[in-house]
Amino acid sequence: MSSIVVFGAGGTAGSRVTAEAVDRGHRVTAAVRRPEATSYLPDGVRVVTGDATSDRSVRELAPEADVLVVAIGGGERGLWLDAARTLVTTLRGMPDAPRIIHLGGGSTLLTPKGTRYLDEPDFPEAYRDSAQGQADALDYYRTQADGVTWTYVSPPPLEFHPGERTGHYRTGTDQPVTDAQGRSVLTYEDLAVAIVDEIENPRHENTRFTVAY
Repeated sequence: MSSIVVFGAGGTAGSRVTAEAVDRGHRVTAAVRRPEATSYLPDGVRVVTGDATSDRSVRELAPEADVLVVAIGGGERGLWLDAARTLVTTLRGMPDAPRIIHLGGGSTLLTPKGTRYLDEPDFPEAYRDSAQGQADALDYYRTQADGVTWTYVSPPPLEFHPGERTGHYRTGTDQPVTDAQGRSVLTYEDLAVAIVDEIENPRHENTRFTVAY
């Protein structure tokens, strides 16, 4: 059993990671900005006020955790880089520092041409800021996260939505995992399965991986 802190546990992805981890018997702390709005989280979850961009918040929660899951969203471009920088600088040098698992964007995955999906001419402008923000966070982990253990998880770049938990998935690295028809598809529920699997059996330390059917 692991002690897991989920930043953004009230969101679409974070709530599913929280539920999956609780179902498997892990101790889960939901770190959210508005604890009063999380009545839908499962019984047994400890709910606290927490912010992945606050070094004070991270410092308070890290000593009791084996893993810090970052599943935040809804902010401006700098949110994800701020979170990555705060986590890394706060945890670096901390005895028995927890591992970081950062739920990132699928738009940082590479197309068959070797370019990022977010750099394609037809990439939707409405999502560009958040996509670039997640890309900034990934670059930071890859180049400046020495001294900590991190994993960045990318869902498919397009077909990623709430749905059924099947418990089945395949993993890749920098290119989307595709089926026989060339589609890369996943539900939030099965992304949560993959994240908790990675917590229980680490296979992608200090790197990025992606998940799809």
